[in-house]
Amino acid sequence: MRSVRARAALGATLVVALALIGAGLAVLMVLRANLTDQAGLQAEVAAREVAGQLALDTAYDALDLEDEEDHPVQVTDEDGRVVAVSPDLEAISGTGTDAVRPAPSAPAGTSGDDDDDDGDGDDDGGHPARGEVSSDDPDFSNGTATVDGHAADYRFAAVEATTSAGVTLTVHAGAPLATEQEAVGTVRGAMLTGLPVLLVVVAGVTWLVTRRALRPVEGIRRELAAITASEDLGRRVPEPDSRDEIARLARTTNETLTVLEASVDRQRRFVADASHELRSPIASLRTQLEVGAAHPELLDVPGAVADTVRLQVLAADLLLLARLDAGEKPGRTPLDLGALVREEVSQRVGDRIPVTVSVPEEGAYGVNGSRGQLARVIGNLLDNAERHAEGLVAVSVSGAGTGAGAGVSVEVRDDGAGVPEDERERIFERFVRLDDARSRDDGGAGLGLAIARDVAARHGGTLTVRRAAEGGALFRLWLPAAGP
Repeated sequence: MRSVRARAALGATLVVALALIGAGLAVLMVLRANLTDQAGLQAEVAAREVAGQLALDTAYDALDLEDEEDHPVQVTDEDGRVVAVSPDLEAISGTGTDAVRPAPSAPAGTSGDDDDDDGDGDDDGGHPARGEVSSDDPDFSNGTATVDGHAADYRFAAVEATTSAGVTLTVHAGAPLATEQEAVGTVRGAMLTGLPVLLVVVAGVTWLVTRRALRPVEGIRRELAAITASEDLGRRVPEPDSRDEIARLARTTNETLTVLEASVDRQRRFVADASHELRSPIASLRTQLEVGAAHPELLDVPGAVADTVRLQVLAADLLLLARLDAGEKPGRTPLDLGALVREEVSQRVGDRIPVTVSVPEEGAYGVNGSRGQLARVIGNLLDNAERHAEGLVAVSVSGAGTGAGAGVSVEVRDDGAGVPEDERERIFERFVRLDDARSRDDGGAGLGLAIARDVAARHGGTLTVRRAAEGGALFRLWLPAAGP
């Protein structure tokens, strides 16, 4: 069963069926118990009426048992012998004995001894002058009785009565259970008839409600299928006006499509810009080599080497960006950022402007990360400063923050034209050069700052730019300090 609607309808139907069956059984049990209790109460009343007659020493054959069909009565003595029964009682069960013919015995109110001679109401045996009916709760039982040829189920109540002669008799009186059986049967039949109909209604309603609820999901699926077929990431799935889970799913899907579209567009621009940037040094290098092949004396070896170096640097930058985009995690090697800055500056012997270094404390600026990638960040920042400075390039290392926010800050500043405030985020985009008139040889490919920010972010740090005190740009790299 692959349909969500079918599974939902089946599940709802099963749950409702179980609930209705449980509730129906409970109702039947309660109804049966209440009606049985009512029959027991009627039987108890009939038994106490007969017991009251016996307590007044009414003779067995003089007992008033006219209501024998509705309340059959059986009276037994202490030995379990039947001493009186209702007229026309042909069979009985559930009272302890199934005898329906009285056994020969002394009449009620006598015990076989001589009557009291002094007339004081007490005999020599100390029997009470008057009988009594037991006030204890009667014993109940279910059984059957056949009265005048009609057999039926009865609820029997057993009440004890003591005559004035001290004879204890047990009166079993029954009340018919036909009303209880008829009511329970009627309710059970109604339930058995109505339950299938109700389950069909529940299944149908659940099917329709689920279908209506899942209609937006089907719309989302169709639109995603169309987007997949057309490869048009500019399309969006329909968003329902409701605020339920399906609406949130549609919004999340559209947000995912937006991110995916931006990623694909960024990848396309990256490929286009990379192709454009690679075309220039490759064409220049090919031209020089072709000229050199035709006229060896005209070969510009320094120019060919410069183009080759530029091509090598650009290929290395593209490779690093590809690894960063693929989610490559940097290493966690402990290193001293101050020592790394000094090492990078010491290797820049051909810079146009000497770099001023300020590292107040040696060995106090430990971080964890990739030595090669962090060296690339510092080198890119120094290259950018050298490209725009008038006469000053300075780099300083210091501690930043305390406790959980402790880190190491590296600042690179120059005295050039600086970065306009509205362009301070744009310069970190790939292949972006603010001075479009600058030649590619002087201005680079526009990847250095993008690489620097990506590397800083993957090390858990930040790279920002603001105006330096000298009027130029101040780039600030912050990295979290290494743990103990």
